[in-house]
Amino acid sequence: QVEVAESGGGSVQAGGSLRLTCAASAITRSQGWFRQAPGKEREGVAAMGRDCTTTYADSVKGRFTISKDYDKNILILQMDNLSPEDTAMYYCAQSYRWTGNLCSRDGGNYGYWGQGTQVTVSS
Repeated sequence: QVEVAESGGGSVQAGGSLRLTCAASAITRSQGWFRQAPGKEREGVAAMGRDCTTTYADSVKGRFTISKDYDKNILILQMDNLSPEDTAMYYCAQSYRWTGNLCSRDGGNYGYWGQGTQVTVSS
């Protein structure tokens, strides 16, 4: 069992930045950030892992950066130039699966999830 906990959400104006962090109780193979807005399907935002290539959703490329502090085992999502369309609950997820050369943003491949942190962007 892997315990996962996100932090860093909040409210920001359009064009601003937020930094989300995710602490996990174990070292896993792949890590991802997902989001879900009210009335919308969950979206895989970004994913990284020790043996796969980092991937981003087209909607966040060039604005969001996923990274990891390996010393502290903390996953980070730096979000810049935020827009109201980024408003959602953001979730961190962890996986032991190998899903190919590209890190998967399919939530079905992740077995351990945090409770989520709310990000609200106002215009």
